[in-house]
Amino acid sequence: MRNKGSKYPIAFKPILLVVFFLLVFVLVILLRSSSLPTSFQASSVTSDSNLPTTTNPTSCPPLQHQLSASQTCNKLSPATAETLVHYVTSNITPQQTYKEISVSLRVLLKKSPCNFLVFGLGFDSPMWATLNHGGRTVFLEEDKSWIQQIQSKFPNLESYHVVYDTKVARASELMEIGKREECNVVGDPRVSGCELAMKGNLPEEVYEVEWDLIMVDAPTGYHDEAPGRMKAIYTAGLMARNREEGETDVFVHDVNRVVEDEFSKVFLCEGYLSEEEGRLRRFTIPSHRTRSGRPFCPL
Repeated sequence: MRNKGSKYPIAFKPILLVVFFLLVFVLVILLRSSSLPTSFQASSVTSDSNLPTTTNPTSCPPLQHQLSASQTCNKLSPATAETLVHYVTSNITPQQTYKEISVSLRVLLKKSPCNFLVFGLGFDSPMWATLNHGGRTVFLEEDKSWIQQIQSKFPNLESYHVVYDTKVARASELMEIGKREECNVVGDPRVSGCELAMKGNLPEEVYEVEWDLIMVDAPTGYHDEAPGRMKAIYTAGLMARNREEGETDVFVHDVNRVVEDEFSKVFLCEGYLSEEEGRLRRFTIPSHRTRSGRPFCPL
C-alpha cells in the first residue's frame, strides 16, 4: 500500500483529490439523509416555536431542532477534515488508480458505515477510513516503524502490527498445501487445520468481527524473500465464508503478479469474481454457514 508514483501530473493531484473527496462526502450525506424514516421527517416540521433564537456557527443544533432531513448536520468530522488537508497539501497520492479506487468506492457507498478490514497501511489509509465514515476501518501492517510513522500523522487510524511467517519463494509449495482437504473446510481461522490460515497472527478482536469488506493490499510481495500475500488472501476468504450470514466483498490488489493472481483465483474462487479493474479484483463471497454442504468454490 506504499506509494509507487502516479500517472497524474503533480499540479493536478491536490485539485483532483479534494474534488473527489468533497463529492464523495456530499454524496454520502445526501444518501443517508434521504434514507431517514418518514416519521422523523413529518414530525420535525410541525412547529418552529421551539427553535433557538440564535445559532452557534461552530456547532450543530440539537437533532430535535433540525427542520427536515435536508437540514441535518453536515459538519465535517475532525478525521475527515484532516484527510482533506493531507491530500490537498501533499504530492503523495494513493497507489491505486482512480478507476481501481472507484470499484471499492461503489461498494462502500452501498454498505457504509460498515466493518472494513485492510491488509496494509499506507498513504491511502486515511482515504479508506474517511470513505467508511461512521464505520470501523482496521489496518494490519507488517512494519512497526511504518505504523508509528503513519500514526504520528493520523492518530485516529486503528492499526495493528502483524508478523508473517511465509516467503514468496514458498508460494508454489503453499499452493499445493492449500489444495489439501483440510484447507477446504470452512471455519474459524484460529482452529483451521490448514497451514495457510492465519491462526495466531492477528489480534483476537479481528477474528471476532464479521467484516463486510476486506482489502488485501499487503504484506510486501514483490521479491522472493518478502512474506507475500498467500496467507492474507486465504484467510480473507475463510473469514468471509465463516460469517453468520450475508456476504463479504474481498478486494485483492496487484493481481498482475503471480501470487496475487493465482491465490485469489483458487482460494477466493473465480466463481465469486464479480469485478476486475486494472490490478484490482473484487470477489463477493457469501456465508457458507447459512447453507450446509456448499462447496468451497462454486461448481
